[in-house]
Amino acid sequence: MKRYEKTSLISCSIDELFEFHLDSNNIKKITPKDTKVELLSKDFVPTEGKVLKIKTTKFFVPTLWEVEISLIKKPNMLVDTAVKSPFEFWRHSHIFTKKGNVCELKDVIEYEMPFGFIGNIFSSFMEKQLDSMFSYRHKQTKIILEKKDKA
Repeated sequence: MKRYEKTSLISCSIDELFEFHLDSNNIKKITPKDTKVELLSKDFVPTEGKVLKIKTTKFFVPTLWEVEISLIKKPNMLVDTAVKSPFEFWRHSHIFTKKGNVCELKDVIEYEMPFGFIGNIFSSFMEKQLDSMFSYRHKQTKIILEKKDKA
């Protein structure tokens, strides 16, 4: 099993950070411009066991995702697990921790590449894609939430 982590500090309340991630509409706001995101589950309200359907398009390749909300532990954790995705296994833990005047946002991705040995050949490429994606997501989340603080 592969593991990827990204951590950032954001000047906001832990409740703001948690609620921001709970709102599936924010996925579009924090996704890099080279990836189109379409929410197929309209008016989705995250609750444990509920499945969010998403279509992403990158490099002109559409991909369908179905992610089940596995755990909601307000205000510290949100976990989603892919039921359908391009991966053999995908679990995404969003972990929120108050650290003095700021909050730590930590994304932990546990994943297994598809196609066994052949899929593992592309692991380093996938690690770079994940780092690019989550670096952008963290940067945008920070911009949005810290700007909101000053508004």
